[in-house]
Amino acid sequence: MTEARGSADEAARVRRFWTELGLPGLVDVHTHFMPERVLRKVWAYFDALTPGAAGPAWPITYRGEEAERLAALRGFGVRAFTAMLYPHRPGMAEWLNGWAVDFARRTPDCLHTATFFPEEGVESTVRAAIEAGARVFKAHVQVGDYDPADALLDSTWGLLAEARVPVVIHCGSGPLPGRHTGPGPVGRVLARHPGLRLIVAHLGMPEYEDFLDLADRYEEVRLDTTMVFTDFGEHLAPFPRRALPRLADLGHRVLLGSDFPNIPYPYLHQLRALERLDLGDDWLRGVCHDNGARLFAR
Repeated sequence: MTEARGSADEAARVRRFWTELGLPGLVDVHTHFMPERVLRKVWAYFDALTPGAAGPAWPITYRGEEAERLAALRGFGVRAFTAMLYPHRPGMAEWLNGWAVDFARRTPDCLHTATFFPEEGVESTVRAAIEAGARVFKAHVQVGDYDPADALLDSTWGLLAEARVPVVIHCGSGPLPGRHTGPGPVGRVLARHPGLRLIVAHLGMPEYEDFLDLADRYEEVRLDTTMVFTDFGEHLAPFPRRALPRLADLGHRVLLGSDFPNIPYPYLHQLRALERLDLGDDWLRGVCHDNGARLFAR
């Protein structure tokens, strides 16, 4: 195994990062595990990217079998992680959720993750997933090509708000905009369900400040750091430095996300990118462990 895929030396450097902060490990709310044939298609999509409108080429750093990827995360000292999976068409969510139940049973350090799609019966699908033990949901507005404020989803958002189950939602317009990305559609959802625990993926890239506005307005809105502040992320959509004080003030609602294994750089780079913001050790401790541990009682 090469260093880029979770060598002992890489693991030691990641562990040194959180040990020096006095943490017991990391909580990563944005990692991907899914059925192998689905993951291979995701990788094929990234493999086909060429430098251009979507940014530079996107090699998968942690390409390997499921057991190898799990060993890498555990070697890094990630105490809790997710299995972010998402449908791109009707009829797919229930099948993915069935796979996720089995994955959660055999992977106790994974937060049982589920998903949904705007289709007839979606509320029943989500209710069944919650009853099966789902701790977090994933919604991908750009891949799913749906409006999160679609009337089909209204009762589902209400159910999730009432159950207080967080939803990691990719709703920003990066790396490529979709028909329903941006703060507007998800803002309409929050106006109807202000207690909804949304975790905005990628800090809302590239509409960072608009999503900070939503976090200011709604106390249960959180943001994850996935790919933001890395050299790769800064090339795609640089975070405005004028907004760093706002990010510092919202530090208790910022969560570590990595996009593992689908990242074009070593895992440690995300951590160092957060460190070089120079927002202080307390902020880093909250982001890298304490906020996620508190939210998920880990």
